[in-house]
Amino acid sequence: MQKKVQIVSDGSLDLPQEITDAHDIEVVPFYVSFNGETYQKEIEEIGIREFYQEMVDHPDVFPKSSMPSVDDFYQVFVKSAKENIPVICICITTKFSGSLQSATVAKEMVKDEYPEARITVIDSTVNTVLQGLFVLEACRMRDMGLDYEEIVERILPIRETGRIFFTIGSIDYLRHGGRIGKLAGIAAGALGIKPMITLKEGEIFSSGLARNRIKSMKKVVEMTKDYLDEIHAKPGEYSFCIGYGYDYEEAVKFREMLKDLVKERLGIEEIEIHQIGATIGVHTGPYPIGVGIIKKAE
Repeated sequence: MQKKVQIVSDGSLDLPQEITDAHDIEVVPFYVSFNGETYQKEIEEIGIREFYQEMVDHPDVFPKSSMPSVDDFYQVFVKSAKENIPVICICITTKFSGSLQSATVAKEMVKDEYPEARITVIDSTVNTVLQGLFVLEACRMRDMGLDYEEIVERILPIRETGRIFFTIGSIDYLRHGGRIGKLAGIAAGALGIKPMITLKEGEIFSSGLARNRIKSMKKVVEMTKDYLDEIHAKPGEYSFCIGYGYDYEEAVKFREMLKDLVKERLGIEEIEIHQIGATIGVHTGPYPIGVGIIKKAE
């Protein structure tokens, strides 16, 4: 029996390989460099743990990331085109990367060779673990038997419901990576003050400050609760997960802080914890922690 649809994502989705393998998701990795010259493919050539260990061991070195090339996407798309399998490719928000542009050029190249190829490239308007939830929604609909056009039609409207609420150890990496944007006015860095950040509709926004790490994590819980109130969330309607960087044990403690709220409001018994990859880690530093939430497609 022929495969119905191939789901593809760039490496910003930050799902562990066992999940991408189980859901037959083709991942096109980003590249990361610690010296600005030698770039390695994330996961394939440098592991996430190894990446964070480098950052922790060398706090004065700011790594850089680079988007997948046109050829990286081309090689994935052409494989499906040859077998006449439609492709839905989900990319990181265009506000953060030109990955979608690489994928779009690759799509046109494939369609020149295979005019009947069906390839849709989607700007997820999100990133990291939230992009992972969005991609898994596409997989869920594929596995329910929806066809290519139906999946595209139903996945697009949920993008605007996606939120990431998070905090970081230091604003230095955001500043160094030029991602400060709307956060420019926050007086972080002094006296251990931690910035609170929200990602929505493809951009990051300042959501205030907290005086230390534990208070910043509690504030993320409050922001989550406020959003659940705002959207009148009901059990079964939303997907949810925790994203973390270097410190898994801290993420487990953070899950305890969220457990009752998420169970009561979303009906989720076991909160998934996913490690934030190098694509976003170069901008957040080694200590991002937060949550991703998005509505399930109808």
